[in-house]
Amino acid sequence: MEVFLQTLIAGVLLGGLYALIGIGMALIMGVMRIINLAHGDLMMVGMYVAFWMFTLFDIDPYLSVLLAGTVLFFLGMALQKFLINPVLRVDSILPHNQVLVTVGIGMVLTSLATVCFTSDYRSTPVNYGTNAWYLSDYWHSAPIELSLSVPWTISFIFSVLITLALWFFLSRTDLGKSIRATSQDLDAALLMGVNVQRMRMVTFGLGAALVGAAGCLFIPIYYLFPSLGGQFTTIAFVITILGGLGSIIGAIFGGLLLGIIESMTAIYIGMGWAPVGRFLIFVAALLFLPGGIASLLQRARIGK
Repeated sequence: MEVFLQTLIAGVLLGGLYALIGIGMALIMGVMRIINLAHGDLMMVGMYVAFWMFTLFDIDPYLSVLLAGTVLFFLGMALQKFLINPVLRVDSILPHNQVLVTVGIGMVLTSLATVCFTSDYRSTPVNYGTNAWYLSDYWHSAPIELSLSVPWTISFIFSVLITLALWFFLSRTDLGKSIRATSQDLDAALLMGVNVQRMRMVTFGLGAALVGAAGCLFIPIYYLFPSLGGQFTTIAFVITILGGLGSIIGAIFGGLLLGIIESMTAIYIGMGWAPVGRFLIFVAALLFLPGGIASLLQRARIGK
């Protein structure tokens, strides 16, 4: 039981970070109807921002969240305006040619990082990196011994706070409501005077900012190298499919579920089987739940 509960806790903490990555892709998917296959590479850029702030100025990676988010927001807007929008306006014999542009963007970002920073593995050796909080420190008669990794817990808390801030922005501000309107019904948003092109730029910027912030939350835990992005693009894609294309709530549940499944697979089967568990849940979602978790939530609301 102790191993199961510890694994469950680790899965929830991992899933919270996965959810933040998935939300960024789901947001872009909901408004633009494309899968951003440079998503993980944008996260890699955010990680490099945090790394160099730590290396050059001794700034804690968690304090770099705002800076990395801002840098990635403007980078995302620039990519949308100067690369993706022109492709959207051009007729092509290839369907979804804008998706191919994001593949190219990811390749360029990876190559630039390799040229500028080499392929060396890098990390931010924070002094609390190996620390943990133990249940017995606060409850001496605890029946089982459970622990919480300090960096994982702090990253999870930041992830929750960022998600709440996004919810407030989308539900309480005029700009956020315009983004939601564009996502729900493009033609109706146009008729209501919403500047759809501007909303697409802001949305891509927000998605990039979210994954850039996630990079700052991951770097105290993961090693950094230029080709890291592909792994997290795959994770974000699986979460988007599992949660339901374009559904932010679905991405939250999808990220948590994926984190728990990966942790359980790693502990009870083997570390090398975690990607296999990810693949199996992806295939299962396509076969048995094509609408994702969002479709289940919608059925539950209708049932009430």
